Amino acid sequence: MATPLSLNDPTRERQNFAGRAVVLFLIAFCLITILVFRLVQLQVWDHEAYQTRSDENRIQVQPLAPPRGLIKDRNGVLLADNTTIYSLALVRERISDMDALLAQLDELVGLTAEDIAGYEKRLKRRRRPFEPIMLKAPLSEEQIAALAVDRHRLPGVEIVTELVRRYPAESATLFAHAVGSVRRVTEEDLQRLDPVRYSATRYIGRLGVEQFFENSLHGEVGYQRVETDAHGRIRQVLEIDPPVSGKDITLHLDSRLQIAASAALGGRRGSVVALDPRTGGVLAMVSNPGYDPNLFISGMTDEVYQSLISSKDTPLFNRSINGQYSPGSTFKPIVGLAGVSSGVTTWDEHIEDRGWFKLPNQERIYRDWSWKTNNSGGQGTVDLNRAIYRSSNVYFYDLASRIGIARLVPFAAQFGLGRNIAVDIDHASAGLLPDPIWKQGVKGEVWYPGDTVNIGIGQGDLLVTPLQLATMATVIANRGKVVRPRMLLKSSSPLVELDPPPPLPPVQGPSPDDWERMIDSMEDVVHRGNKGYGQNGTAWAHIGRGINYRMAGKSGTAQVVEIRQGEEYDAEELDEFSRKHAWFIAFAPADDPIIALAVLVENGGGGSSVAGPVAREVLDAYLLPQLALR
Repeated sequence: MATPLSLNDPTRERQNFAGRAVVLFLIAFCLITILVFRLVQLQVWDHEAYQTRSDENRIQVQPLAPPRGLIKDRNGVLLADNTTIYSLALVRERISDMDALLAQLDELVGLTAEDIAGYEKRLKRRRRPFEPIMLKAPLSEEQIAALAVDRHRLPGVEIVTELVRRYPAESATLFAHAVGSVRRVTEEDLQRLDPVRYSATRYIGRLGVEQFFENSLHGEVGYQRVETDAHGRIRQVLEIDPPVSGKDITLHLDSRLQIAASAALGGRRGSVVALDPRTGGVLAMVSNPGYDPNLFISGMTDEVYQSLISSKDTPLFNRSINGQYSPGSTFKPIVGLAGVSSGVTTWDEHIEDRGWFKLPNQERIYRDWSWKTNNSGGQGTVDLNRAIYRSSNVYFYDLASRIGIARLVPFAAQFGLGRNIAVDIDHASAGLLPDPIWKQGVKGEVWYPGDTVNIGIGQGDLLVTPLQLATMATVIANRGKVVRPRMLLKSSSPLVELDPPPPLPPVQGPSPDDWERMIDSMEDVVHRGNKGYGQNGTAWAHIGRGINYRMAGKSGTAQVVEIRQGEEYDAEELDEFSRKHAWFIAFAPADDPIIALAVLVENGGGGSSVAGPVAREVLDAYLLPQLALR
């Protein structure tokens, strides 16, 4: 019988099992060894590197915006300070469904199309990762409470506290053009600003004093190291390097005088600029209408913005430094001084003013303001003194034609016309002192003798700003000494912006007697009265009575549209914006002036009757309290 065949070999199976067990053990041993090695590497050798990475994810360094420097008037009244606001901001990197989140936020705080469009615009700008981007500001207490309740359901949403510029509500509109304002930092700003110094700054000085002294008002950025949770919210502040506040500055502006000047203008379009002739300090700078600069910080609806930029009254336009107008008869003192200093005329020389003037061999008639269609009018026998206090056009037509534009323009430039001579008002317009070179280059036309005739009474292409006319008044008040207009009175520490231009030389030409006689003539404009018809100063009936100080002044009525030959000016037939501008320049006390000013009432009419009372009211407000203390 055959031996049975066994299919299992116990010995071989034991050997196979043992071999496999050894292989598995070796594999397991190797894996454990690698794991232990890696663990040692992470915990011991690379501990510092991974600790740093962990801190970088958990700990952030955040820039801190510096408080902006304060702006005060000469009496310590705050014109610009800072206030805390709360804004809703989003961290885009922590938001997975933006549309759903915006819908939630709309239910809680109410989002406008402007809010969302503004956020999307800011999101496209250069920024740091995980930087909160403002969506809505400012938030009310009710809105803050609503967000706090649902904060756990709003990943990537933060309520940000920040210090922003504030212009006191009672004076914001009044000082908007004098102080200027801040606006949001734009993409264009980021191209030129120091990215480190402005890393936490959202607003920058855009106009006026705020812009000129931006570098000093801004301050220096600070930093804080904070620990955040998994949602990016701050758990604790680990370290802080506080920001350095901007420098405080004090301006020459006098709030009480600014208020008085604005009240004197009433609701009319125009400007009042008052200077201290001794220093050039700007005591008042009113441009009416104004606007509330806080709107550009807190935000405004599109309707409000459109109303500002589309208004015929142009409230955003600074008439005081950028409005350029014909000066009218306020320019006549310069023509008179140019005439006597050049020897073209004397104080005693006189002409017959019959109400009209003609150049030799020409038919065009240049008329006096008193001319009538029946060829009546005129001031009779006129010398320079009478030509000033009666504002004889005919006298200055004749004088300007004899002086010639080649001598008149350089002389007038000494008074600060045709250029900006201010120390810290760098965006002031230069105005225009036209001459043959300018006319040929700009208009492609030759200069005619009639152009010079028109310049003689402050018309034609001659343009000035209210600031320039106020400066011109200080030069006359100073008997030829030129002082540059300036806003800054003092600061809490030296300012980097101040590199003052050199002093300007005094006006060359007039003698001391010429200055005194011109000032006497300008006093007659105001104080010469009760002399009979056609013998009083042009402003006496309107402002010269009941005045207990001596004022030197000159009125001006600047034509806006051309009046055809043989026709009289009739304001009733013209629309409001085509009517004449009313000017008045003045300084007081005449013998030792401490204030000089220029008043403009746009399309107001007569200089003496309309702008003169404004000037008198402003001078009274400034001088009477001081005279009462003497």
